[in-house]
Amino acid sequence: MSNELSAPGTSPRVPRPGTQKSSGSATKKGERAAKEKPGAVLPPVGEEESKNPEEYQCTGVLETDFAELCTRLGYTDFPKVVVRPRPHPIFVPSASLSEKPTQDDQRLSTSCSLNSLESKYVFFRPTIQVELEQEDNKLVKEIFIRGWRVDDRILGILSKCLPPLSQLQAINFWKVGLTDKTLTTFISLLPLCSSTLRKVSLEGNPLPEQSFHKLMASDSTIAHLSLRNNNIDDHGARLLGQALSTLHTCNRTLVSLNLGFNHIGDQGAGYIADGLRLNRSLLWLSLAHNRIQDKGALKLAEVLRPFELTHTEVVERRRLLLEKGSQERSRSPSSSRHGDSREKSQMIGVSSIALVDKPEKMQAMKTPKGLSKKKEKPGEVVKKDEKSGSGQSPTQGASKKEDATKSGKGKVTIPEQKLSKGKSIKTGSKEKRSIFLESEQLVAEATEMVNPLLEPMEHRDGKVFMPGNKVLLHLNLLRNHITEVGLEGFLTAVRYQVQFSKPKTSSKGPVGLLWLSLAKNYFDPQCPTYIMIQELMLPRDPVKAKLKEEEATDFST
Repeated sequence: MSNELSAPGTSPRVPRPGTQKSSGSATKKGERAAKEKPGAVLPPVGEEESKNPEEYQCTGVLETDFAELCTRLGYTDFPKVVVRPRPHPIFVPSASLSEKPTQDDQRLSTSCSLNSLESKYVFFRPTIQVELEQEDNKLVKEIFIRGWRVDDRILGILSKCLPPLSQLQAINFWKVGLTDKTLTTFISLLPLCSSTLRKVSLEGNPLPEQSFHKLMASDSTIAHLSLRNNNIDDHGARLLGQALSTLHTCNRTLVSLNLGFNHIGDQGAGYIADGLRLNRSLLWLSLAHNRIQDKGALKLAEVLRPFELTHTEVVERRRLLLEKGSQERSRSPSSSRHGDSREKSQMIGVSSIALVDKPEKMQAMKTPKGLSKKKEKPGEVVKKDEKSGSGQSPTQGASKKEDATKSGKGKVTIPEQKLSKGKSIKTGSKEKRSIFLESEQLVAEATEMVNPLLEPMEHRDGKVFMPGNKVLLHLNLLRNHITEVGLEGFLTAVRYQVQFSKPKTSSKGPVGLLWLSLAKNYFDPQCPTYIMIQELMLPRDPVKAKLKEEEATDFST
C-alpha cells in the first residue's frame, strides 16, 4: 500500500524539478530575447531613413538611384526600371515546321505557354522603360512611363534622379493621370534636367484647366512637344496659340508641335493660325484627327500667303519703326544722314535698311526674348542690301517677286541651310526625322531673329500686307471635316509659296511648305482641286524627290 500510495505521490513530484528547470531556462531565454530585441527594433532606423532621401547623392544610374530613393521613402512595391523592349524580328517559317511536333516539342510548348502567361502578368506591372545609348549602356537617352499614375511623391523622386542623367533627351508620359498641379511640378523639374532634354510627350492626360501652354513659355527649351489625345478643345487651342506668339511675346525654341487626336474645331484652328502669324520657329505642326471644318482651314491657309495686318499690328509696327529710326539718328554722325533717315522712316514703303539693323540696336528693341548672341552675319546682310540699292519701297515700282526675295534677307535662313545638308540623308521616315533635327540645330544657332513686323510689307488700297509664314515646313490636317471650299484656300496658298519660295533655286530665306497632308477629309480624293495641290506639292517633297531620283538612276544603270 505504501508503495502504491507513494507511487502516485512521488510520480508528480519527480518531474517538478525538471519542469522548474525547463521553465527557468525558458524564462532565461525569454529574457535574453527581450534583451536582444531592442537591438533589432526598427523605429530609430526608420527615423534615419526618413532623413536619408534628402542626403542621398544620386550616382547617375537611374535603376540604382530610383530603387534606393523608393526604399528610403518606405516604398515596398515600387516600379522597376527596365530597358524598353524592342520589336521582335520578322519570323520566317522553315520547311521543318511543317513536320508533326514530337513529345519533347509539346512539353516545351507547354512550358513556354506558362512562361508567356507569367510574362503577361508582369507586363501589366508598373515599370519605367528606358532607352539607352548605344555607345554606353549605362547612359539613359529616353524615358517612357505608361499606364500608371505618377503622383507628387514619384515626381519628387524623379526630380532627384533625372538631373544627373547627362544624356537624357526625351521624356514620354502616356496615361499617367497628370493633373494641373502635377503638371506644374513636372514643368519646374524640366530646367533641372540636362540641356540635352529637348523632347516632351504628354499624351492621354486630359486636364480640366488645359494648362499645357505652360510648357511653351518664353523661357522653355523644349523643341519637340507632343500633346495627342488630351481632349484639347478650342479653349486649350487659344492658350496654345497665344503661347506660339502674341504681339509682344513669341516662342523661339519650339520646332514641332503635335496636337492630333483632340477636339479642336474651327475656332481653335483660328487661334492656332493667329499664333503662326508672328511665329518664325515652328517647322512641324499636326492637327490630324480633330474637328476642323472649312472656316478653320481657311484661317490656316490664310497665314501661308500674304495677309492683312490688323490695326493693333500696324500700330506696333509703326512704333518699332519709329524707335529704330530714332536709334539710327542718334548713332549717325552727320546731320545730312539725320534728314535721310527721317525721310526714309516717313515713306510708305519701308526699305531693307530700316528693316534689318545691327544687333546692338536690336537689343534695345522690345522684341520677344530668346535672341541669340552672335552679331556679325545680320550686319553683313544689311551692308549688301545697302550696296544693292534696295532702298525703294514695294509701292515704287518693285515687283512682288523682288519683295519676296528681300523678305528672305531679313529673316533667319533656317530651312535653306537645312536642305543643303539633307543631300546625304537616307530616304524614308529617317530622312524626315534627320531634317527636323538639323533644322532644330539651325534654330538654336540662328544669329539673329528679326521681329516679323519689321519684314518688308506690301501696301495695297491703304492696307498693309505681311508676307505669309514661309518657315512652316509640315502641316498635317489628316482626318478632319474639310470640304472643297477649304481646299480652294490651300490651293491659293500653295500656288503662292511655289511661286515665291523655291527650295532648289533660292539661296537664302525660308523655303515654305514642303508637306501638306489633307487626306481623309470630306471631299472626293479625285476632285480637281486636291489633285492640283498634290501635283504642286510633289516636287517640293524632298523625300519623294529623293526616291524619284534614285529610281531614275537605278533605271538608267
